Amino acid sequence: MCAALAALALAGVSAGAEAAPALVRQPDPIPPPAPEISDAVALSRIPSDLMASEGLQLVLDRSLRQLMVLRDGRLLRRYPAAVGTEGWETPAGRHQVLEKVANPHWEHPGEGRTVPPGRTNPLGSRWIGFHRSCEPRTNAWDGERYLSVDGCTMAGFHGTPHRWTVGRAVSHGCVRLYEESVQEVFDLVEVGTPVTVLP
Repeated sequence: MCAALAALALAGVSAGAEAAPALVRQPDPIPPPAPEISDAVALSRIPSDLMASEGLQLVLDRSLRQLMVLRDGRLLRRYPAAVGTEGWETPAGRHQVLEKVANPHWEHPGEGRTVPPGRTNPLGSRWIGFHRSCEPRTNAWDGERYLSVDGCTMAGFHGTPHRWTVGRAVSHGCVRLYEESVQEVFDLVEVGTPVTVLP
């Protein structure tokens, strides 16, 4: 299970049980990875007011599946990213870093089992939360199964032991980065760093 639901454990809430067997369908095909693009193409989609902003900021382009780190309107770093799948889109808009956790524990929202920090942890070695929502979801299709989620969820950037997913739209709203990428981002940002998610 992926990010937004995994983040429930960090937020201290739980997910409801999977929907009744009547709601069954075949899993969706795995989305293709985003195509390779240049820095110029990535930067061309950033609104001019963000390019004119001072200080450090993160800009995630969901369509291109790219995370850009800007300082004073200049591109410092660019990383491929996995984003939310259809129906579980990474929340667009202007946010900020709400929390940072090194070596997070992950609790399975349905089963309650905990995965300690390590190579198999679905959050990888770093968690950077930037969006919190308390809107419940009922029988929402995630590409593999129907899920109901009660309580608040959190979206954020994190690592992943599943490197093949980076660059695809496969998460429950969170942003998966390669381990080496999320560790760099973690060291660059602070609580309060602006985060913009472009649709």
